[in-house]
Amino acid sequence: MSKNLINNYRLGSYLLIALGLINLRYQSGNDNVLGKSLIIIVPGVLLLCATWISSLSNALNLRSTKALALGLGLALVAFAIFN
Repeated sequence: MSKNLINNYRLGSYLLIALGLINLRYQSGNDNVLGKSLIIIVPGVLLLCATWISSLSNALNLRSTKALALGLGLALVAFAIFN
């Protein structure tokens, strides 16, 4: 597996975690902010964990997994921004 591809997954994971934590902080007065922030944080944590497990990191190299991760990542970033 390409080390560059794993680094891209990890950077995307860190982005989701950071956006979720920023969302949690800046919307602290709103209702259900924890639930909305966890929608962003949990996939980031799961993806980050998947990059460290060798059997899952091999699955991340599949073309369908790349497309799914990109689509889900972009949707979560949009959710974080427009939330």
